[in-house]
This record gives sequence, C-alpha cells and structure tokens, in this order.
Amino acid sequence: MESCPCGASLLYSECCEPFISGVKPAPTAEALMRSRYTAYTRKEVDYIVRTTHPDQRKQESESNIRQWAQKSVWHQLEILNIVGGGSDDPVGSVEFIAEYSENDERVKHHELAQFKKENGIWFFWDGEPPKPKQFIRQAPKTGRNDPCSCGSGKKFKKCCG
Repeated sequence: MESCPCGASLLYSECCEPFISGVKPAPTAEALMRSRYTAYTRKEVDYIVRTTHPDQRKQESESNIRQWAQKSVWHQLEILNIVGGGSDDPVGSVEFIAEYSENDERVKHHELAQFKKENGIWFFWDGEPPKPKQFIRQAPKTGRNDPCSCGSGKKFKKCCG
C-alpha cells in the first residue's frame, strides 16, 4: 500500500493511478495537476504528453520530457492557490511549488499553471512564473537623515543605517 506522491493523503491506487492508467479522466484542474506531478515522479511520460493540450504539444518533445523526468528526483508538491478548474468550469489555474533534485541540486519550481477543459476532459495548457506580490510596508520608512531608531541621537545613516 503506497501513498500517493501528490500529497493528497490517499493511497496511490485511490488517488492518481486511475487517471494515469486511463481508467477515468481527472475531474478537476487540481486533480490533473496532482496526477501530472505524480506522473513525473513515476516517469509516466505518456500521461504527461497525453494530458497536455494538443495545441501545446509541440512546445516540448517527448524525449526532452522523458530525459528531465528520469534525471530528476521528486520530493514534494505544494498547492498554493486554485482559481476555477472545477467540474463545471471551462478553465482553471493552479499555483504550485514542486520540489525536486536535479544533479544533486534541490530546486523549488514555482508555477502558475493554466488548464482548459475540452469535451469534458481537462488538459494542461501553459505555465508561467507567478507575478511577484507587491510589498506593503507596515511601518513608516526610516530616511537616511532621520534620527536613528536605536535612540543614540545620531542620524540613521551614521548609526545603524
């Protein structure tokens, strides 16, 4: 009894295996995302190609995908956000971080993946890095010529700045 690599806290046979083996299609964009991650961990390249939208399959060759999957060791999938992608939606997006090692270097792949449903079947459409979130300062900014916050009486630039 093997747990599913996608991190859904289910057995592989109850989680991603029915999708990867072709018994049934993934019902949501998230389920497709999780099963594609699992397919990478198990080197199921045919499934990765089959679940990529036909219009996008020319982007990466099957041999390139196979080489990358075989030389990578997959550690963890973390789903950060899901927009749409339900059983009644035509499109959806899943923001995720997939951790893997390649050439003994650990990598965190952060992506916003886009999915489309056609004829009741979900397909991976495209992925891109998520846009950085804007930093909002909680406290007022200390200027160079402001008094130092440590209480020394010196200007910030001459003390702690």
